[in-house]
Amino acid sequence: MKYIFLSFFLILDLFSSTLHFSISSSPSRLNPLLATDSASSEVADWIFNGLVSYDRDGKVICRLAKSYHFKDSKTLIFRLKQNIKWSDGKEFSGDDVLFTYNLITSPKIYTPYKDTFRYVSSVKKLDKFTIEVKYKKPYYKALHTWMSAIIPKHMFEGKDDIMTNSFNQKPVGTGPYTIDGFAISKDIKLYANKNYFLQRVNIDQITYHFIPDPATSFLMLKTKKLDLGSLTPLQLTRQIDDDFKNHYKIYEQPSNSYTYLGFNLKDKKFQNPKVREAINIAINKQELVDILFFGHGQVCNGPFMPKSFAYNKDIEFPKQDIKRAIKLLKEAGYDKKTPLSFTITTNSNNPTRVYATQILQHQLSRVNIKVTIRAMEWQAFLNTVVLPKKFEAVVLGWGLSLMPDPYSIWHSDGIKKGGFNFVSYKNNKVDSLIESSQESIDQEVLEKQFQEIFSLIVKDNPYIFLYIPNSITAVSKNIKNVSPSIIGITHNVIDWIKP
Repeated sequence: MKYIFLSFFLILDLFSSTLHFSISSSPSRLNPLLATDSASSEVADWIFNGLVSYDRDGKVICRLAKSYHFKDSKTLIFRLKQNIKWSDGKEFSGDDVLFTYNLITSPKIYTPYKDTFRYVSSVKKLDKFTIEVKYKKPYYKALHTWMSAIIPKHMFEGKDDIMTNSFNQKPVGTGPYTIDGFAISKDIKLYANKNYFLQRVNIDQITYHFIPDPATSFLMLKTKKLDLGSLTPLQLTRQIDDDFKNHYKIYEQPSNSYTYLGFNLKDKKFQNPKVREAINIAINKQELVDILFFGHGQVCNGPFMPKSFAYNKDIEFPKQDIKRAIKLLKEAGYDKKTPLSFTITTNSNNPTRVYATQILQHQLSRVNIKVTIRAMEWQAFLNTVVLPKKFEAVVLGWGLSLMPDPYSIWHSDGIKKGGFNFVSYKNNKVDSLIESSQESIDQEVLEKQFQEIFSLIVKDNPYIFLYIPNSITAVSKNIKNVSPSIIGITHNVIDWIKP
């Protein structure tokens, strides 16, 4: 009899598999309403769903919703899929959608995702599986609003303190994977959700190996201990061999992200526009790209991505001009005897940002600006420097969605606690354009408004936009059904097969 059981377990092992990824920082909270750092968001994305999502081509499709239609220009009706269960076996219904909306818009939590729902007038449950959403006015992202993750009502009943709820560490979702919890600076394990409503995933487990050191992560990739990993341009061009290329397939495409030097505009030295302009034209951005990326990237010129409808190609972007930079600094009261000095803080687990900051330090020294560099662990950087706005300047980055929304980053309302306007940027014209663009359901009108927003922000220099890296990903050739798209390599992991 014991041989029968042994054979049974051997068969189970043959049909079980694990995807091995790496992660360089620990999540803070896996509640998607509170997950504002990249590590938390990446892990939470496996666990939760919205009512709608993007398909591989960037088109909106139903997810938890069965269908949707606009009753009029300000009323959106969702019919929800039935027989969906949360990972703990409880039934999903319209009560969860209503609860999520009421929670995210309540004063109980501080989250920048409140802004996503700012034009929603009301959310009403018409019946158990039908939701009516009314907007204050026509809104260009009315449907995209509901890509936000839905969380389960039953997990919060009788619990008042949302910010410290155990759900934040051990969530229950409707996504393809679930989690038993996580510990700081430890590996994270996700398990196939047996109640997932689309299909049973082929790969039973995802393990994120906690590797804060990028060199160690690359070593694990080279020794074939990871199934997927990012490559830097240096690694791609000089540090991989034929054996690596035989084992991994390499995918490269422009990323929907940029890196910037951001100023604390509440600091008097950065309130002078001449100072910000001088810093901008003292920097050779192409040199940054050449040194950091070996041609696998491009200069960033503004807040929206090139080739997007929001990008303003008619702007003449300034080149490096050392003489004019020195002149502007002198007009602002700075010279060799009284140099402008400030500290740039960035996160130490991103070596490219650290190297970029070192290059900026060197370039700015040519116009007599003295830069001090401070590199910090990500969570400490986020929680003690960025969020409380205790910095002079930071090197950070943003990832952008297919339909950009400048409100949370560029509208002055984002200066508030929990907002994404870390640099405290305020321009009344930009605010007005952002507000009016929210009602634009005419694509041509929206395009003109976004391009003007782009132009004004570039002129003001609240950020110095630096570079757009290419996304370079190595995926094991052992994995079947990998299909890269504009929404990422892992968009169809539920179809992946790992023998």
